[in-house]
Amino acid sequence: MPISTCHTCGGHYQWDWEDAFDKFGFGDGDGQVETDTVVAVLENAGFSVEAHPWGLHNVVILSIKDRDGTELIADTVTAGYDAPRSYLPRRIIRLLDRELGKGGAS
Repeated sequence: MPISTCHTCGGHYQWDWEDAFDKFGFGDGDGQVETDTVVAVLENAGFSVEAHPWGLHNVVILSIKDRDGTELIADTVTAGYDAPRSYLPRRIIRLLDRELGKGGAS
């Protein structure tokens, strides 16, 4: 589980990378949103990532493409609602677990 510095109090803020794929993640967007951190890990590994704000909710990752441009989030996924561990390729899960820790909140 990653620990960031809280933007409000300067203390420790624990979160799960799965929140970056969840419409209601990071306290429904009312908490400290760390989606950019997850995007950075994926992009540093060579993936192309699209994340978008979901109304007044969280900023959600909706697309991950590999170096060949192949979309890694299937059209059958209900984005923002399905648990990312149930649909992301194992190599993506392993990468995020290695770099950001195993949370498993979703």
